[in-house]
Amino acid sequence: MAAHKNNVWIGAETGILKGVNLDEKTASNYSNVASLSKDEEITAICWANEQQTQVCIGQRNHIVKTFDVELGDYIRENDCTGGEGTFQGIANVDNHLITCTQSGLLKIWKEEPEECTEIDVGKDISRMRINPENKNLVSTGGKENDLKIWDLENSKVPVFKAKNVRNDFLDLRVPVWVCDMQFIPGSSKIVSCSRHHCVRVYDPSTPQRRPVLNIEFDEYPVMALSLIPNTNYVIVGNSQGRMGKIDLRKGLVHKIFKGFAGSIRDIECHQTEPLVASCGLDRHLRIHNVHTSVLEHKVYLKSRLNCLLFSSKDLCRMEETEDTNKKRKAESGDNSCSEDDDIWNKMDVISDKTQIKDKDKRKRVS
Repeated sequence: MAAHKNNVWIGAETGILKGVNLDEKTASNYSNVASLSKDEEITAICWANEQQTQVCIGQRNHIVKTFDVELGDYIRENDCTGGEGTFQGIANVDNHLITCTQSGLLKIWKEEPEECTEIDVGKDISRMRINPENKNLVSTGGKENDLKIWDLENSKVPVFKAKNVRNDFLDLRVPVWVCDMQFIPGSSKIVSCSRHHCVRVYDPSTPQRRPVLNIEFDEYPVMALSLIPNTNYVIVGNSQGRMGKIDLRKGLVHKIFKGFAGSIRDIECHQTEPLVASCGLDRHLRIHNVHTSVLEHKVYLKSRLNCLLFSSKDLCRMEETEDTNKKRKAESGDNSCSEDDDIWNKMDVISDKTQIKDKDKRKRVS
């Protein structure tokens, strides 16, 4: 199967890059399965260009590989050794790789080693994300390392540093563990989620460093989130396989998505269609409709899944209505349905009264 036809790219714990074609309901592996090791686990993934023709994968051994979708093969391999722990986020900005490890080393890789920029964003990082509208801004967060926004051109101190919420009703400090975040397009706001089942919205344009909105979702760690484009909704997923749609205007859970059987590790909404892709430890890729919460596609991929990319290319609907099928048959000259209808219409109709009279005659004869 041609790699360029795939709609979703997934990174697995086994180190396999998987491509899924939703139109043809097929999945393919793009790694040498025979020579894989635990050090090649894919922990982060991103697009290498805006055309979405290349995919960058960050491995546990700090190797970043670039896969060309059109060629169907790897074209580049970069050794990004530095810091400790796995990659918690990678990005490609102006052909420069940006990586962030669990130990808190954020690094901008350039051709000359002395030109590389290193930023200490704090230890125990769980996630790093780039602002798609302003790629000089980067957000980070982790265990007891609250949300921060960094300017890559002036990286000495963060441009925004979140402040923890007030103590709870027992006057105890609320623990911090940021798992994921995303910049809200068209505004200065940013939404984050935490292992302490909270979804929070911050507004760095105001003096307030505490969240302007704090929502509790279920009772389990919220592991990933994704904003629905051009709306005020965010999709979140937790460690118990529960995914929900939250209204950021009202601060309420709007809808719950069903069909999961394990922890959700990554979520991404399609840019033009009302679809959201999710993957996790139950080895399934799922595609839900964000409006109806209907499970439209479910693909078993054999490995525990860590991260995914949802291509912004238009998707063909795999399920068509009955009217559409009839129209296609009519256009293709398939008149079998209409011929059958003509035959049935020419046959005589036997009424209930006629059937009763026939039965009475048979009884008399007998």
